[in-house]
Amino acid sequence: MWGSTAILRQSGWRLTRFCVLLPLVVVCALAMSGCHRKASSAQYVYVTSKQTFLRDRVAAVSNRVATVQNGDKLQVVERGRRFLKVQTAAGAQGWIDEKAVATQDVFNQFAALRQQHWNDSVVAPAVTRDEVYLHSRPGRDTDRLFRLAEGEKLKLLKRATLPKPLPPGQRPAASAAPPGPPVMEDWWLVRDSRGETGWLYSRMMDIDVPDAVSRYSEGQRMVGAYVLTTVNDPDAPQDDKNVPIYVTVLGPYKAGLAYDFDQVRVFTWNTKKHRYETALRERNFMGYLPLEVNPGKGTDAPTFSFRVLSAGAPVVVPDPVTGAIEPGQTILKTYRLEGNSVRRVLEPGTQTAAEARPEPIEKKTAKRKHR
Repeated sequence: MWGSTAILRQSGWRLTRFCVLLPLVVVCALAMSGCHRKASSAQYVYVTSKQTFLRDRVAAVSNRVATVQNGDKLQVVERGRRFLKVQTAAGAQGWIDEKAVATQDVFNQFAALRQQHWNDSVVAPAVTRDEVYLHSRPGRDTDRLFRLAEGEKLKLLKRATLPKPLPPGQRPAASAAPPGPPVMEDWWLVRDSRGETGWLYSRMMDIDVPDAVSRYSEGQRMVGAYVLTTVNDPDAPQDDKNVPIYVTVLGPYKAGLAYDFDQVRVFTWNTKKHRYETALRERNFMGYLPLEVNPGKGTDAPTFSFRVLSAGAPVVVPDPVTGAIEPGQTILKTYRLEGNSVRRVLEPGTQTAAEARPEPIEKKTAKRKHR
């Protein structure tokens, strides 16, 4: 009897304790999985928007407590469902939409690009057409962080080419005919004026070429313009009487090419007629950047060199993942400026090697309207 009573009392005490503790457990679980969670350790995010505001609360009506700019580093104080409570370097705290920031992992990707390519040779200067983002890898759907202003000066480092993605929801058209080659997009690894490095869609920038030579492009795309030397002309129409001599490389307006350029032209300055004239024009080859310029010292004449694909070498196929373009066997071509003439430099006893020729590119013509 006493044993049964003791058992009942003990069971009742356990039940009472369970009933008391259950609400506490539920409350703790809800608190841990609720709208806001404190950051367990120091975590950081980086602003991707051009400019945005921190607000004192997540609500339809709130107050601005601080302004943050693109690239600013913010410490995460608390996490919500779609918003983060962060603290600026100045100590201001407020809430920000998580879509307006990038994670530490994304920032680390850009830091690695900056370090890995800091000493890369610059293949050409460029300028942005509009406000645009740098990407961590080539491709429209890759991570982005740093936002560049319109007219930002760039240094081009390396090109990649990838298939153009289909619009969301669109599938390849079913057809009995074999599929044609995919539409390609060119991306460039660039460095901006602050030293930030990332990938940029080629159509969002223009090669920075002086107007004095860009007018002679003749419908071709200017890939780069490089100063060989200067010549003094006291009667030159421009303010600077030390007129630059340019070597330029050009190519067709087409993305996804297996080469960087297929034409080279040198523009020298006629001091009697005070105008540019063509001193060298070669075309119909598959050339690759970078083009190296040696301005010469003392009596040494300026020279420039570039590589072309050798005849019989396989045509370059871009890497399907990275878009990298790595040519196989190439030929180094070197030219020397002698006065207003340009001559190819060959070692004594050597002969010119056969070069690969690019496939002709069909020019688009306007369709006539039938009445």
